[in-house]
Amino acid sequence: MTKALSTMPQDGAFRKPAHFILSADRGWKQRFQLALADLREGVHLWRLIAVLGFLDIKLRYRGSALGPFWLTISMGVQVGAMAFIYADLFHTDIHTYLPFLSLSLIAWNYLNALVTDGGGCFIQSDSVIKGMRMPFTVHAARSLMRNTMILAHNIVIVIAVFAIMGVHQSLFSFMALPAFGLWLVDGFAFSLLFGALCARFRDVPQIISAIMQIAFFITPVMWNANILNGHREALFLIRFNPFYYLLEILRAPLLGTPLPAETWIYALLISSILILFSWIAFARTRGRIAFWV
Repeated sequence: MTKALSTMPQDGAFRKPAHFILSADRGWKQRFQLALADLREGVHLWRLIAVLGFLDIKLRYRGSALGPFWLTISMGVQVGAMAFIYADLFHTDIHTYLPFLSLSLIAWNYLNALVTDGGGCFIQSDSVIKGMRMPFTVHAARSLMRNTMILAHNIVIVIAVFAIMGVHQSLFSFMALPAFGLWLVDGFAFSLLFGALCARFRDVPQIISAIMQIAFFITPVMWNANILNGHREALFLIRFNPFYYLLEILRAPLLGTPLPAETWIYALLISSILILFSWIAFARTRGRIAFWV
C-alpha cells in the first residue's frame, strides 16, 4: 500500500493517458488529418451508406402501393404538361422541346436536391450523431445516396421520352458519364459545406432554398440559351451562372448538341473551388458539428 501511494503524483491527481488529453485549439494540419481520417472511415462504410439511403426512401413511402414511383408519375405529368405549354410559348417544335425539357427538369431537380437536402444532412441525422460514433462523411454521403436513388426512378421518364421522340445516342453521349461523376463529387462537397453551415446557422436552409428558386428561373432549364442571342444582360447572367455549366456538361452530350471546351473548363474550375471551400469548412467545423445539431 505504501509503495502504491508513493507512485502517485505529489498533487494527488492521476495523470490521464496522452491520447485522452483534449486540446482547446488544434492546428490546421491536425484538423486536415482528422478530416482525412473521417473520409477514409466513411469510404470503408460504403455498404452502410447504401443501406441507409435505401432505408430513407423505404421509410418515406412506407405503406404506399407504388412507393417512390409516385415521384416518377408526378414528374412525368409535370413534364408532359409543361412541354406542351412552353413549346407553344417559345414557338418550338414539341419533338425537340420535350426531350430537352424532360432531361433538363429532372437533372435540375437532382442538382437542387443535392444542394438543399445536402444542407440538412447533419441536422436530419442529429440523433445518430449524438447517440453513436460514426464518421460525419457518412451522413453527407447518405444524403447523396438518397437523392441519387430518387434520380434513378425519375430517369425512366427521360428514357421513355427519348425512345418515343426518337432521340438517338452516339459515342459523344458517353461524355455524360464523367459529367455525372463530377456531379457526385460536387454533391458530396455541397453536403459537407452547407451541412456544416446549416447546422451552425439555422437560417441558412431558408436562404439556400430562396437562392435555388431564383437560380431555377435564370438557368436554362425550361428555356434554351440560344434564344438569348443579342441580349447582353441576359447572357451576362448565364456566363456567371455556375449551375449553367454544370447542367450543360451533362445535358449536351445526351441531346447531341455541341459542347464547347470552355464549358468543361468552367465546370472543372467551379467544382475545384467548391471542393476546396467545402474541405476547409469541414476540417474547420468537424469537431463542433455534434454540438451544433
